[in-house]
Amino acid sequence: MSVPPDPSEIFDRAVEEGERRLDQSALELISTSFIAGFTVVFGMVALGIVEAAVEPAIGEAAKVAGALAFGVGVVFLVVGRTELFSENFFDPTAYVADRADSWQAGPLVRLWTLTFVFNLVGGAPFVYLLSVEGALPSGAPAVLRTTGAEIVHRTAAAEFVKALTGGMLVALLSFLLSAVDTVGSRMALAYVVGVLLTLGPFDHVIVTVLHVLFGVFLGAEVGLGALAATTAVVTAGNLVGGLGLVTFSHVAQVKGARESGE
Repeated sequence: MSVPPDPSEIFDRAVEEGERRLDQSALELISTSFIAGFTVVFGMVALGIVEAAVEPAIGEAAKVAGALAFGVGVVFLVVGRTELFSENFFDPTAYVADRADSWQAGPLVRLWTLTFVFNLVGGAPFVYLLSVEGALPSGAPAVLRTTGAEIVHRTAAAEFVKALTGGMLVALLSFLLSAVDTVGSRMALAYVVGVLLTLGPFDHVIVTVLHVLFGVFLGAEVGLGALAATTAVVTAGNLVGGLGLVTFSHVAQVKGARESGE
């Protein structure tokens, strides 16, 4: 049985991947972000279809079935090497932290801004198309509409904590992906994190906004102000959890180990 890499080796792999992500051309970054936006919608649709199909038989446990279905969407993202906001926190930040000679704030802002915008540009039109009457099986629209409405009616404090936890899970996924070498291992990690995100439910800002848009297009009473407030709170929570807790703590772990070994 192979020995798992130590944190320093995982960090070095993340640095290499982070350099690749930061060096993408604008066209490549926009394209991969756009693809990620509509790809994650497949997981949301799977959740709605499965939960609606099994709810009459198993009641509240249908939410577990929906979470198991959603995990497939995260597998698609990871295997396809697309660019999803907050999933790209750890690797690029590790690369920047590793370059003691310069702080590349500009490339990081460019990466995260374009990813955020084009994740939504890719996902929102697909959500709109799938909201056309008859496009989804009976029952699925009601599940997706209810989910979108529930999100915007949470308190800001609860939403922030859910987003903080979601940011931690997604950043942890990035770290763990650098620790494995096979496609099967990557798929398993992606699936587990996708299921955990949905079981919470814990929030990832792109998925959350697209869920709310499903609610809007399917008839839920959601105002633009509520959507904007939810987006702001979830983005802040993802940043604190993904960058502040997971990414920076792993960077500090490796920096500390290397300094003690000098």
